[in-house]
Amino acid sequence: MARVEVTIEEVMLENEDGRDQPGVRAECERCNHVVESFGRGDNSRRRCLAVLREECPENEENFYVEN
Repeated sequence: MARVEVTIEEVMLENEDGRDQPGVRAECERCNHVVESFGRGDNSRRRCLAVLREECPENEENFYVEN
């Protein structure tokens, strides 16, 4: 299992009602795959790291860490 760094930035995301809501966007530094989560706390950041592992387009099982 490889350790892969992820860039996480705070953004505004559009929710299902069309309203802007605070969130985070995480991008894998290896393959540039991007995922987003609502909220800006630790749970939102950890969720992004977990989703990156689940959705890896290369079918790898990496250990993602925020850089």
